[in-house]
Amino acid sequence: MTTPMAIDLESHHLAANTVRALAMDAVQRANSGHPGMPMGMADLAAVLWQRHLVVDPDHPQWPDRDRFVLSNGHGSMLLYAVLHLCGFPITRQDLMDFRQWGSPTAGHPEYEPELGIEMTTGPLGQGFGTAVGMAIAEAHLNTVFGDELVNHRTWAFVSDGDLMEGISAETASLAGHLGLGKLNYIYDDNRISIDGPTDLAFGEDVAARFGAVGWHTVEIDGHDPIAIDEAYTAASAAADRPSLVIARTRIGKGAPTKEDTSSAHGAPLGPAEIAGWRRGADWPDEAFHVPDGVRDFFATGMERGRRARSDWRGRFAAATAESPDVAGRWSAYHDPAPVELEGPGFEAGAGLATRRAMGAIFDEIGRKVPGLIGGSADLVESTKTILSTGGSFARDNPGGRNMHFGVREHAMGTIVNGLALHGGLRPYGATFFVFSDYMRPAIRLSALMDIPSIWVFTHESVFLGEDGPTHQPIEHLAAMRAMPNMAVFRPADAGEMLESWEVVLNRSHPAVILGTRQAVPVLDRSGRQGGVARGAYVLRDGDAAVVIATGSEVSVALEAADLLAQDHSIRVVSMPCAELFLEQPEEYRREVLGAGLPVASVEAGSTFGWPRFTGPGGLNIGIDRFGASAPAGRIAEELGLTGPAVARRLAIWLDGS
Repeated sequence: MTTPMAIDLESHHLAANTVRALAMDAVQRANSGHPGMPMGMADLAAVLWQRHLVVDPDHPQWPDRDRFVLSNGHGSMLLYAVLHLCGFPITRQDLMDFRQWGSPTAGHPEYEPELGIEMTTGPLGQGFGTAVGMAIAEAHLNTVFGDELVNHRTWAFVSDGDLMEGISAETASLAGHLGLGKLNYIYDDNRISIDGPTDLAFGEDVAARFGAVGWHTVEIDGHDPIAIDEAYTAASAAADRPSLVIARTRIGKGAPTKEDTSSAHGAPLGPAEIAGWRRGADWPDEAFHVPDGVRDFFATGMERGRRARSDWRGRFAAATAESPDVAGRWSAYHDPAPVELEGPGFEAGAGLATRRAMGAIFDEIGRKVPGLIGGSADLVESTKTILSTGGSFARDNPGGRNMHFGVREHAMGTIVNGLALHGGLRPYGATFFVFSDYMRPAIRLSALMDIPSIWVFTHESVFLGEDGPTHQPIEHLAAMRAMPNMAVFRPADAGEMLESWEVVLNRSHPAVILGTRQAVPVLDRSGRQGGVARGAYVLRDGDAAVVIATGSEVSVALEAADLLAQDHSIRVVSMPCAELFLEQPEEYRREVLGAGLPVASVEAGSTFGWPRFTGPGGLNIGIDRFGASAPAGRIAEELGLTGPAVARRLAIWLDGS
């Protein structure tokens, strides 16, 4: 959104140099950081924030604001400097405390929406992919609520490193295919990497690459504010496709000996170089200096945002007054009521794969959570994660709720995060558990930001069978559980699957939900409903020993306990979510695991991590090797994960203890 006023070149250059100076000073004071990118992209940032970006520093989380993502997060001081100058709640002291303990100005941007930081970036490519998800969210919600309530753009700064990472190819391909016309990226084409010139490893025709996957592209001088403004305007006018502005810049612009060199990338410039820049720019010898007029320069852009928000509030009030249904629908998307799932009624004793149980409740979830949106990496028939109404999200149907990500697991992960960060939607992504390896960086970022992304993984153990060890997860459960802020749900049966979804939907945190390929018995959980919410609960009481099991091994543990009943009274504990169990009061945990009883675990995966529950004398039955290609039943026999095999292990352990 551009103002009709001509660019005041003198004011622009003063503002851009202020961004450069603040970045240099902060990096030098911290003796750590990346000054080169902020200096090179300062002109691009000044034009964007002063003339195009629609944000309100007084209300940073206003729903219909433009989103800005700094994918090249190593240049974080660019973002902090601009936010400070625009009046967001980042202070001069915060700039001085760059990269220090407890400061909001971390080395790489960390998700703080109330400060104007829309996501955590730093791992290159993550912002590139996540911003695609934000644009998808805008397109979908625009269809639901119309232009009057949802009509904004997503902007991102990206670097050569972002474009080298494979995630950019995955998400650029999908964004072009979907025709995301409100997605604008600015590429910092400074031709310098840490190791030297980018042509050491990167020599492709970027414009041709993006043009080939359906993007509008334009190449400009990244230090010409008039050309920058015209390029941004042209990008915003390309309504049927995403845009890439390829801006030729100079890393460390103005540094007398380090401009256009790798030495400007990731280290302080040093006092002599900074002094030389100050002389060249006729800049006062004063750290963190902000000249008169610079805040006023950026304030013109922020007034545009304030007016836009005020206008939006008027439209929202008028729309909700005219139709109470609008207010109800808005609340259902943005402030949903607690969800209670009923399910179709699962018959105890019947055999049903937990992925199929999930499929049986998916339409109910979709009805009760209108903001549910997501899909699979070309495996929807296997993961059973499809909504029967609403159709597929597509260029000509942005109101569709079923996303088709193609064989692009990493793209799926970043897009799900973007949908979650945008707000108003509850996104999920689904694939086989072993392929979580392809999307782990995005999963980790969802945990780091503590956002409500839902990760659905089926075929979650060696019991997927004949596809063999390449498709059979072993270490994945332990790895997911090691991730802070991540709740991992491995339901034992259809009832636990239903409760797992109910718990996840009523939390605002990331979660992993796992489903079996093979059928497992529907358990008789009479009187034990609700146990999933506490992470673990007693399914069968006993006073000789405790066996903790998860997922498909819960029924195996119950069978083993039955076989040992004459000689040993075994308590069987189902632990669908270890993280929730560890959050329970100590009294409850003692009640479930007993006091002083020997404890064993049974799970079809790595035993790593289980000793924290079983203790030094405990028994951990699992799989500390890769799997094999064979029918699931044969695998269970060979790896000792049948009821009789587990009973024998338990008997030897108990009789010998």
